[in-house]
Amino acid sequence: MYEHRKQPLASKATFYQRVVRNIVIALMIMAICLLIGITGYHYLANASWIDSIHNAAMILSGMGPVIEIETVGGKIFSSAYALFSGVVFITNVGVILAPAVHRIFHRLHLEDK
Repeated sequence: MYEHRKQPLASKATFYQRVVRNIVIALMIMAICLLIGITGYHYLANASWIDSIHNAAMILSGMGPVIEIETVGGKIFSSAYALFSGVVFITNVGVILAPAVHRIFHRLHLEDK
């Protein structure tokens, strides 16, 4: 996926391709997680589809819940989804920053030689 430390620094075109690919991967992860949230809120919290979309998007973006959840299953799902969303956020930050961080460390390693 990335060049080895003994290889020269990748071209800017290769770097930009990696950035775009990682952003697409992060967006796909977000879309899958949003679908999980929408489905869970609709079936476990008995929320309408639009409320499920709204609540899942707000939780996934870190803004917080919007609807009042009354079912036990919905509350358990909401708690698990909130924790899951935090991990997804951290993961996506890592995925998006990976090409830049790798390039910085690779450049520093080349300068040491």
